[in-house]
Amino acid sequence: MKSIKNQKGQALVEFAIVLPILLMLVMGIIQFGMMLNSYLAIENASREGARAGIVGSTDAEIESLIIASSPSLNPADLTVSLTPSEANRRSGDTLTVTVTYNYKFTIPIISSLFNNGKMITGQTSMRIE
Repeated sequence: MKSIKNQKGQALVEFAIVLPILLMLVMGIIQFGMMLNSYLAIENASREGARAGIVGSTDAEIESLIIASSPSLNPADLTVSLTPSEANRRSGDTLTVTVTYNYKFTIPIISSLFNNGKMITGQTSMRIE
């Protein structure tokens, strides 16, 4: 009976030891989900840009469409590359749209590990009509 009375705070101590690990795990899952959302937005934006490019849009129109189709992303961290350029596009050639985004982590512990963020790239190739 004496040993039961001495173990009243044991669960609290164990919880205090495990809580930081659980919080880091949950924060990592949330951060990964936000990064996956950004990756999917970049992939979709590159697809939208490629589709616009193969039907005759200019490079400026494609870039503005890519920025407009990804409102959750910061346009300052977005880079668009088009191959071939507008002047060299011919029917039957392949247009490649590459969208690169510098993803910045928002959770403090994770952002301290990746100071400059993580580069995420989405690329789509389609035949010019």
